[in-house]
Amino acid sequence: MFSAEEKAKIKEICEQIDKRIKNEHLVCFKGMDKPLFLISNAYHGLWLEHVYDSVFYAQRHPEYVHIAINALDIFIDNQNSEGLYPFSVMYRDNDESCKVQYTQIQECVSFPKLCLMTYRIHGDRELLLKYYNSSKAWDGWYRNFRMTTGRGLAEVFVGFDTGHDGSGRKNGMKWKGNYAPEGVALSASVCPTDCDVAPILAVDLNASLYATEKALEAMARELGLDSEADEWARLASDIKAKIFELLYDRDDAFFYDVDKHGNKRKMLSSTIFHLFMEGVLDKEADAEVIKEIYDRHIKNPEEFWTAYPFPSMAVCDPTCVGHRDQNCWGYHSQALIALRCTMWMDEYGMGKDFDTLCEAWLHALTKCFDYMKLGQELDPLTGEPTRSSEWYSSCMLFYTYAAERLGVI
Repeated sequence: MFSAEEKAKIKEICEQIDKRIKNEHLVCFKGMDKPLFLISNAYHGLWLEHVYDSVFYAQRHPEYVHIAINALDIFIDNQNSEGLYPFSVMYRDNDESCKVQYTQIQECVSFPKLCLMTYRIHGDRELLLKYYNSSKAWDGWYRNFRMTTGRGLAEVFVGFDTGHDGSGRKNGMKWKGNYAPEGVALSASVCPTDCDVAPILAVDLNASLYATEKALEAMARELGLDSEADEWARLASDIKAKIFELLYDRDDAFFYDVDKHGNKRKMLSSTIFHLFMEGVLDKEADAEVIKEIYDRHIKNPEEFWTAYPFPSMAVCDPTCVGHRDQNCWGYHSQALIALRCTMWMDEYGMGKDFDTLCEAWLHALTKCFDYMKLGQELDPLTGEPTRSSEWYSSCMLFYTYAAERLGVI
């Protein structure tokens, strides 16, 4: 598995990671007194899609639960009157203020689910009530502003909603970034009226919405609000039914995004993992679907089971763009995807395959460490990194986790 020399290097890197996180990533913005888990020097702040980093760290180090609480708070405290969370809160280098941005969603992991996970570490019922009320408003925002076509599922308006830079998922979209009709990006609440394909029913977005409503159900039960919990359970069930009705292709055994005309956008995207990650697929009720997806696609070496799993787009897909020097969700295996595997692979009985993934990533990241330190992604075929964002929070966390899981440290 690992030579003695490689084990020694892995241990040394893990020590560097621990020091790096504590000294340079768990820091306060200027003018603030609550430390946050910042992403990297390339991303000066916290993204909504990265809140799982903080919660994962708190799960493994409960004495740092305040880091998860602070990460949640910075989005809850900046939730607007419509219920919309900012997609990022960034430190401005030239002053002591923060830039709070609302022009896209980029949730990627259900925020209310992360709230519930944090409550389960901390156990404060006042905190739970705060999370419940905020999460209700977030769910309301989706239903008020992101269900414009009446199909019962949430919609992607612009390319940046997904956080998948460079992905074929943006093909055909007029607004591959944000909606900025006169050069000024508008709020994520505003629906473009001039796109040929959007609003799009997106797999990942609706998996997150399902998880949000299941989290709200659990929060309501914990708070003794049983009638509200029953309603959240009904809403989540309706979302799941619509996901299967509108997004699932039974012949292909795959879930696809669907454009505003009802056409399936047949790309073999890493969004398939979100059905597992957010618990949409039930281990018993959906056992046949799970097996077919896993055998035909996820464990297929021609698609997602590459030498360094998992590519962000199946390597056989026509939209797969191949190696790029910059961050790209149209090909590369992402540290974000690898870290999120902690949310589902053991749960669905795929622990041995997760061990294989961990081993492959550890080999690759250790081999390149001297010239690229724990960056954002790897080439899924060669294991070569891009030059994107050294000391990337998700990569550091996954590296240490993998080393511990495999018994190296």
